[in-house]
Amino acid sequence: MSPYKHVISACVVAGVVVSIAMPAQAYLDPGTGSMVLQLVLGGVAGIMVVGKLYWARIKGLFGFSADKVVPSEEADTTHGK
Repeated sequence: MSPYKHVISACVVAGVVVSIAMPAQAYLDPGTGSMVLQLVLGGVAGIMVVGKLYWARIKGLFGFSADKVVPSEEADTTHGK
């Protein structure tokens, strides 16, 4: 028994429903293009934000070393006063 049995049956049902659907006499107003453009640009912006948040992990995936942390002057105890 396949672990993907439900996924396969859902795909078959969706394929049958799409193949027997009647053609629609639909109208797309000019605002539809604007909405699609906003969805695409929002998706790109979201991917860029996630990429920026996880940039160190992405670099590590490809074998680049992470940036070295430089200690601040307050943390440096080698210079006595």
